[in-house]
Amino acid sequence: MINFLFLLDKFKIDGYIIPKNDEYFNEYISPSEDRLKFLSNFSGSAGFAIILKNKKYLFVDGRYSIQAKKQSGKKFKIIIIPNKFPKDVIKPKKKIIIGFDPKLHTEKELKFLFNISNVKLRPVLTNLIDKIWLGRKKKKPKPFFSIPKEKAGITYDKKILQVKKFINKNKTDLLLVTSPENIAWILNIRGQDSYYSPIPNSRLLIDNKGKVTLFANPKKIKNIRKLFRDKIVLTDEDDLDKVLKNISNKNIWLDKQSCSVYHKMILSKKNRIIQEIDPIYFLKSIKNKTEIKNIEKAHLDDGVALTKFLFWLKNNFKRKKISEISAQNKLEDFRKLNSNYKFPSFSTISGSGPNSAIIHYKATIKSNRVLKKGDLYLVDSGGQYHYGTTDVTRTVSLENKSKNIKNIYTRVLKGHIAVSNFKIKKNTTGSIVDKNARKFLRKINLDYPHGTGHGVGYFLNVHEGPHSLSKKNKIYLKNGMILSNEPGYYREGSFGIRIENLVYIKKNKFKELTMAPIDKDLIDKRILNSSEILWLNNYHKLVKKCLNKFMNKREKIQLAKACSPI
Repeated sequence: MINFLFLLDKFKIDGYIIPKNDEYFNEYISPSEDRLKFLSNFSGSAGFAIILKNKKYLFVDGRYSIQAKKQSGKKFKIIIIPNKFPKDVIKPKKKIIIGFDPKLHTEKELKFLFNISNVKLRPVLTNLIDKIWLGRKKKKPKPFFSIPKEKAGITYDKKILQVKKFINKNKTDLLLVTSPENIAWILNIRGQDSYYSPIPNSRLLIDNKGKVTLFANPKKIKNIRKLFRDKIVLTDEDDLDKVLKNISNKNIWLDKQSCSVYHKMILSKKNRIIQEIDPIYFLKSIKNKTEIKNIEKAHLDDGVALTKFLFWLKNNFKRKKISEISAQNKLEDFRKLNSNYKFPSFSTISGSGPNSAIIHYKATIKSNRVLKKGDLYLVDSGGQYHYGTTDVTRTVSLENKSKNIKNIYTRVLKGHIAVSNFKIKKNTTGSIVDKNARKFLRKINLDYPHGTGHGVGYFLNVHEGPHSLSKKNKIYLKNGMILSNEPGYYREGSFGIRIENLVYIKKNKFKELTMAPIDKDLIDKRILNSSEILWLNNYHKLVKKCLNKFMNKREKIQLAKACSPI
């Protein structure tokens, strides 16, 4: 850290902010861009650090509280948001200057998190972590590819027209699209810039006449040049700054969620800025009939793999030495049997016993536990398929007999069923559904430190906005949206429980996408009412109907048992 303190003095600042994200603000970034992990050893997907001359803070949300303490607690003071924010722990008696890389932060984020008394923020164009990160290896660029019309459901030129209408309706001249997931949607392309999502890292300009310019690494766009011909201008991303600096006297729409301070600094000098949510987020969140059809197929494929894995696990955990790592590898093997499977949609969470209480746990050689009789085993995983994205969690009883755990598990299940049965009205928001899911745990003074659900993309990000089932989300739920339904409970050092299905909204009702049995061995039937029992029995009846023909003789017997009425 001596070299870093020297840099603080060199740039005349008293501290520096290190975020998790890269300049594209994607959830999952390549190791060569993970500056926060390099500095702190924290591997979670969200968080940031503040380095002062005499103190080091790591800020994470409730999902990562246990993980952050284990990975970074010896060198960093761990602060849990929203229990505390930077202003609650950084209280300088005199004015100090904290630097930040303007390419890695949005104005919205800085105003919300770093509005601290006696602290002035200063943009530093040189990234200080890059100055001390020796031997850093950059990921080689891989080409983008297109999604055919029969898989996309709507052509890119029609999508451009939809966005053009938004631009004109809001009386703007240009929309700068800075979120790669939105570029993927509007152009019907995907990329290979993330391990878990087919993201095409790039930028895009669209004007009020529908003219589109895509800025990307030339090596990435070589395969899609013929596709767009003269309809879209394709240019080197290194030219973006020059193009933006030459724009003047325009009304420019910037996405407040993914437009960096750096790009706003350039454009605000000569133009009027309108900073709102990129309209593509809303358009992308409503899946068309073709997308829904393909997503259903992906979930059927995924359900087959997961169910075979769950049966294998139950059959073998007592007679074979199965560890968290070998279990997740076995699940991956089952998924790979399907030719439509491409890669995981996120890093698999495979935790047993106390590790299952770590919400975003990642098994390592050091933490890897052997599955034991009496434990709970939690597996949260998903896949990217041609074409669809899956995400599912099952909590498995390894012959656990605890009445207390059954009580809690059944209340988590009640919350899960409450979401699935929720009747969506015109003005229903995710916050309303979230509150309804928690009430059964709250009756015994328990809760979980994460949202009840998140949006999910179409062969894209497993976490997608703007909608979610969470305490503060005020986006109206609409037909065609896909969400996860995943209430849970976590007791540090002991066990974790989560039940997750993906659902989509059709005719103002949640329809199940995920097809895999829910472990009945952990259910206390006395806690369920008649309508909840009916839901569970109907769900298992559907699972059996969908999966039966894909099972071998022994698996069909197990499926019938796993899906029998309670």
